[in-house]
Amino acid sequence: MTLKKTPLNRSHQRLKARLVDFAGWEMPIQYSGTLPEHLAVRKNAGLFDISHMGEIEIKGSNATTVAQHVTCNDITALTEGQAQYSALLNHQGTFVDDVIVYKFSDFNYLLCVNASNSDKAFDWIRVNAPKKAEIINRSKDFVQLAVQGPSSQEILQQLTSINLEDLSPYHFCLGEIAGHQAVISRTGYTGENGYELYISPGDGTPIWESILKIGSEYGLQPIGLAARNTLRLEMKYPLYGNDIDDTTTPLEAGLDWIAKLDQEEFIGRDALLQQKSAGIKRKLVGFELLERGIPRDGYLVYLGDMEISKVTSGSYSPSLGKGIGLTYLPNEHTEIGTEIQIMIRGVAKAAKIVATPFYKGLI
Repeated sequence: MTLKKTPLNRSHQRLKARLVDFAGWEMPIQYSGTLPEHLAVRKNAGLFDISHMGEIEIKGSNATTVAQHVTCNDITALTEGQAQYSALLNHQGTFVDDVIVYKFSDFNYLLCVNASNSDKAFDWIRVNAPKKAEIINRSKDFVQLAVQGPSSQEILQQLTSINLEDLSPYHFCLGEIAGHQAVISRTGYTGENGYELYISPGDGTPIWESILKIGSEYGLQPIGLAARNTLRLEMKYPLYGNDIDDTTTPLEAGLDWIAKLDQEEFIGRDALLQQKSAGIKRKLVGFELLERGIPRDGYLVYLGDMEISKVTSGSYSPSLGKGIGLTYLPNEHTEIGTEIQIMIRGVAKAAKIVATPFYKGLI
């Protein structure tokens, strides 16, 4: 299978990035290494190519009705220029995908979806739209970059006339970055202050190079998917396919705050109401190892001598200097401090349930 490439692929090659297959895309997994890249974002700033993500536009007189029906958060709470974390749910109340919804107007919304789900999410919205609206897969129309870290605002401010101080978290605006038009969004997947830029594919490379040039004075580094994963894990930000999928609900994943059950209706609402009434049987929790080791995705989780679950996401935490992870546990075993064991290469390693997020970010 031929891998898809972002318009920045040659830039990654010039930077000697290690490129891998990610959801059918040839993407940089690391440049200088996961540890230095991770710490660069926590201490200074990092630049990510996330152009593999998908974008779906909903527009027309019924756009709000359609967006409200297919996502579980409250679209009507959004003002123009505001973004919202939400999800597409199926009729069983489990995840089709988690998304960011951008409101441009009552007649125009843009949904950012995961790379592996862009076609699936597009088809789901088209099939389940309660009224006629224009639903467009815009995934090929954007390069998406992320600038994350304590110095991200200072760096980007030198490339735009937009006063970034006025842009609140989960808000966005239209403006120029390095002389090119962009949607500038104060969002991210790291827990640090940061921005995500939606730009035309042809403008991707010059903006990327401009940010790298300016950012070099602030310790900015290009960041691969490996550090993106450890950064989001420290914040307990879920990853579709690992921590959430079509077998898990927002209530089980600790994302009940995005499922506004007081709305009149959205796909999956009835199933979630039933689950809430009956009580959830399991919950996604965070754990840390009490001894040396790295808990990888899929490793078995034990409670005493009983196999009880699997690690959904696990890694070494560069910020904390220890192994951390996420797993679903039966409700009665989710109390903070509960001791469990993670089977690592045939050896049971002691761990305990801890409060999350693991790392206290800025946002």
